[in-house]
Amino acid sequence: MAVSGQRRRPVVVLYERIADAIHDGVYPPGSTLPSEPKLATELGVSRPALREALLLLQEDGLLSVRRGVGRTVNDHPPRRGFEQIQPLEELIGAGTPLRVRALLRTVEEPTDFTTQHLLASARAELRFWETLLAGEGTAAALSHEWAAADEVLDRAHPDFARALREEPAPERTSMLAVLVAASRGVPLEAHSSVTATLLGQRRGKQLGRPADTPAVLVTQVVRAGETPVLAAKHMLPTGAPALPVLQSN
Repeated sequence: MAVSGQRRRPVVVLYERIADAIHDGVYPPGSTLPSEPKLATELGVSRPALREALLLLQEDGLLSVRRGVGRTVNDHPPRRGFEQIQPLEELIGAGTPLRVRALLRTVEEPTDFTTQHLLASARAELRFWETLLAGEGTAAALSHEWAAADEVLDRAHPDFARALREEPAPERTSMLAVLVAASRGVPLEAHSSVTATLLGQRRGKQLGRPADTPAVLVTQVVRAGETPVLAAKHMLPTGAPALPVLQSN
């Protein structure tokens, strides 16, 4: 699913609301969704916007249409989001990896985001990388990535901890790329969410776009076993290369 402009933003938000309800069990596998008029009333949206969101959900494998029954939730809805654990610069590069330019490499105190997704304690120190991805001379994405605290990584993923300390060419590498390279034989699992937003002043300046440019914000958390080891926010403005955002179980 892609966002092509301002017109599609309400549809993307509606898609997310229904997809969240499916994954949260509000509409369990095998259940039938309410009729379009009833569902539009329940969600407080127009029927044209609802119909477009439902079509996208069908295309993405969450819903099926059964004649005489209506739209039903598939028995095994695919997981949503950027859950393929592959460096973003390769995943959206269409065979030609995007160029990576480091904007910031530092250590930060926990924020609300990292406290929630990395379970970081208030006194933890977390590596933070801000990276610009570009191709064909055009900025394609802005990534903010945080690694779990060293003591957590030393226990949950020592190879990743060691790789971050060595920082192999960090100005040309995303943190996720370092994690992937350090994880041969280490099972990883990713979870993500995708939302529509606007770039805003700071991100717009970094990406060379107006502040009111529509964008997709992908939030990703990668775990080694049960421990979250990396959390990231990836901002992709309209016009960026396509990002596959649907991976099957």
